[in-house]
Amino acid sequence: MFFFDTNYLLLVLIPTMIISGLAQLWLSSAFQKWGNTRNSLDLTGAAVGERIKQSAGLTAVRFEGVEGRLSDHFDPAGNIVRMSQDVATKPSVAAMAIVAHELGHAQQYQEKSPLIAVRSFLVPAMRFSPTVAYGLIVAGFLFNATGLISLGILFFGVVVLFMLLTLPVEFDASRRGMKLLEQAGVMTTDDDSSGSRQVLTAAAMTYVAAFISSLLTLLYYISILQRRN
Repeated sequence: MFFFDTNYLLLVLIPTMIISGLAQLWLSSAFQKWGNTRNSLDLTGAAVGERIKQSAGLTAVRFEGVEGRLSDHFDPAGNIVRMSQDVATKPSVAAMAIVAHELGHAQQYQEKSPLIAVRSFLVPAMRFSPTVAYGLIVAGFLFNATGLISLGILFFGVVVLFMLLTLPVEFDASRRGMKLLEQAGVMTTDDDSSGSRQVLTAAAMTYVAAFISSLLTLLYYISILQRRN
């Protein structure tokens, strides 16, 4: 229903498409460049991961493969870093950066980072908050009930809070990842260092874009509630 609102198109949909598109373009460009640049020790992402595990005391972490491109992630439930084919099997600068970032997440959980604890607390709510929020807001319009719209906005606020907390978590994982690469002795040239930083910065920008998009949506929901009042 919001697609018929000019304010939604101009203030949310179009800006979101532009911001998200630029962030994805930046990430794809960085991965394309550094994914085809060999790291100085000619180590695959899996090999870099094993070296980091030993040097950082993360030996309990396991590695598994996962389908897809740039689908790498850390699964705290199983203490598993899942690596895509391009990361696990290629000796690229991008591969070493990405696996180091995911092991940075593993280190956060191992050290019980407060930010991780708060973010993890919100994960169950994130599974239903977006759907419930939209349903309540639509119901509020259909039944002319501002109370339902307000409740929907509160639920969507959980989404925005989760996205906001994700930013320091992701930036910290990248900071840790760079440090883990240095400690493991696998980042030995300027290309290793600058390339890894570029890849991780580009990846972080996708989370910034997601937060901005969710914030714009929240502000739009608040604006329509104010207009009705």
